[in-house]
Amino acid sequence: MADQEDDRLLHTLKRVAAVLKQSEIPFALAGSFAVYAHGGHSSEHDVDFLIRERDVEQALAELTAAGFTAERPPEDWLVKVYDEDRMVDLIHRPVETPVTDQTFADTLVRSVDAINMPVLSATELMVHKLLSFSQHYCDFARGLPLARSLREQIDWERVRRKTRHSPYAEAFLVLLDRLEVVPAPRATPAGPMDTRRVTA
Repeated sequence: MADQEDDRLLHTLKRVAAVLKQSEIPFALAGSFAVYAHGGHSSEHDVDFLIRERDVEQALAELTAAGFTAERPPEDWLVKVYDEDRMVDLIHRPVETPVTDQTFADTLVRSVDAINMPVLSATELMVHKLLSFSQHYCDFARGLPLARSLREQIDWERVRRKTRHSPYAEAFLVLLDRLEVVPAPRATPAGPMDTRRVTA
């Protein structure tokens, strides 16, 4: 992320993180900037923070007091704030799963342009990306850079376990296997063969 717009987004990200930290509101950086914080690559350019639903009102109050403009979109899983024309999503229910203290336990503290902040783990970033795929949105090209660049940091068995209900996630994981991005899932050891005859 080297162009001028990305620099402006990074400045906005740092402003939001500073307000949340000073207000002692738990949060985690997610989205494409979280991928970059882990040393990876993303085809998207957005600023996403995860917060608990019970902290939404305080977060909006603190951020508007700091000069941001708040928006409550029709979607009921996030709110937005703007720094001039730069948008930040404050998400409290990503992929239909509420943000909890356990969410924040699955983070790593990373330095983002000299500011330390909790960043969602690479494994959870991959889970969120796969569970965002649906019949209405299934752009695998947006998931490939994340998978390729962070594959060594991702617990792929956990990803498979948490996304096994999604046929779109399954298809993406098959693609990663065929492209030799990640190893195929470990085979379940077979038990002793039952040689008993079955009679009708």
